[in-house]
Amino acid sequence: MISVAEIEVMDRPQLVAFWRDVFDASPPKNLSRPFLRRTLAFEVQARAIGGLPKGFMSKLNRAAGEDAPKRSPGLQPGGRLLREWNGVTHVVDVTEQGFRWRDQTWRSLSVIAREITGAHWSGPRFFGLAGRAGR
Repeated sequence: MISVAEIEVMDRPQLVAFWRDVFDASPPKNLSRPFLRRTLAFEVQARAIGGLPKGFMSKLNRAAGEDAPKRSPGLQPGGRLLREWNGVTHVVDVTEQGFRWRDQTWRSLSVIAREITGAHWSGPRFFGLAGRAGR
C-alpha cells in the first residue's frame, strides 16, 4: 500500500489514478489537490489500522435511513463549507452566531466571499449554495 509520504508528493493525475484504485470510482470534479491528498491519506491510514470501528457503518446506515430525522436544506450549526480560491482552500463553519472563518465570526457569507476575493460576490453563490440564474 502507498504511504502518506508518497501521497504528499503526487501530482494531480497520480492522485486521481490512486483515488480510482482506492475507491473504485473517479473523484468528484474540481476537488483540490490538498483535499484529494487529505482524503486519500485518511483512507490509507484507516485501512492500515483495520478500517472504521466495529458497528460504525451500521450506526451510520441507521442514521441515514428512512427513519432518520428530516432536516431542512438550510445551513445548520455544525455544517462546514469548503471553497478553493486561487489555490487556497477556505473552510467556513456554520455556528449559532453566524459563520466562523479564520478564527473570526461573521454574520454574512457575502462578507467572507468579499474578503476572500476582493470583489463583491453573493456569499451563497460563492460557496455553491445557490443555483445560477435560469437553472
